[in-house]
Amino acid sequence: MEAGRVVTDAPQGRVRRQRSLRELLGSIVLGFELLVVFLGALVLFGLHSLPAWLALGGGAALIVLMIIAIGLLRNTAGVVLGWIVQLVVVAAGILVPAFFIVGAIFTAMWAYCMIAAARIDRNNRAAASAADNGTENP
Repeated sequence: MEAGRVVTDAPQGRVRRQRSLRELLGSIVLGFELLVVFLGALVLFGLHSLPAWLALGGGAALIVLMIIAIGLLRNTAGVVLGWIVQLVVVAAGILVPAFFIVGAIFTAMWAYCMIAAARIDRNNRAAASAADNGTENP
């Protein structure tokens, strides 16, 4: 130990993969929506809109699907799963009309994040490519 500094010979950790903005924003939206789906499953159970096994099991299945989508967001499959989740949440409005509003809000956030983030990621890749080639991006 040197004057307030710790010196270690431990190897550095592995370098983390740079995540795209689409991946980051998509995981945030799906993460918050996951909480809403959990609470929504409890509402369906409490209102006896569905049998207990279907309300809680369906909610759990949708949560698992959301977790898989978050893990796959680097691929197109994760984005497609995210859109499927949005459709299911909106369709849950048939059982409890408030889900139409919740589903619409999350679908709008999901659509905006996917469209805007894809555009920003595309511009960032173009700028990085131009910097690698030694040209300036207008």
